[in-house]
Amino acid sequence: MRGWVVLLWAVLATIVLVAVGIFGTLLVSGRVVLFPTPTPTASPLPVVTPVVDTTYEVLILNATPEVGLATQMKDVVVGAGWAEDTVSAGEAGSTDFAETTVFYYLPADEAAAAGLAEVIGGAKIAQSDVYQPTDDPEAKQLAVVIGLDRTSNPPSPTPSE
Repeated sequence: MRGWVVLLWAVLATIVLVAVGIFGTLLVSGRVVLFPTPTPTASPLPVVTPVVDTTYEVLILNATPEVGLATQMKDVVVGAGWAEDTVSAGEAGSTDFAETTVFYYLPADEAAAAGLAEVIGGAKIAQSDVYQPTDDPEAKQLAVVIGLDRTSNPPSPTPSE
């Protein structure tokens, strides 16, 4: 009887040691994590409700090789309710801007930028201080940079490698 008890304890010890060895191997190899760190969940970005606010001055720059786009865009903006003297149009310093974008300066201006983007037929909006007047940093101004996506022959997308 005593021999069976010793054999039973030996089998039990072997099973425990094999289980601990397997668990230890999985733990060391990274397949089992004792205290996993929770993965952060991305909170949804707040949705901006576009507002057409004609109290903003609008600067329109044509950053394409096609002539006359800034003037055409100015006519669209003035037709949407902006006063003609608050909308200025001109040529940008480059002719290879990819996508038409409405730039705004302060976070509070984002809704007005989204409204202007809708008025001109859709455009990206982005925050930037590049187009804000340096002599009046508090000026309410939006800037539209017309990109190659508004030309009569927009460039075809290049295949990514």
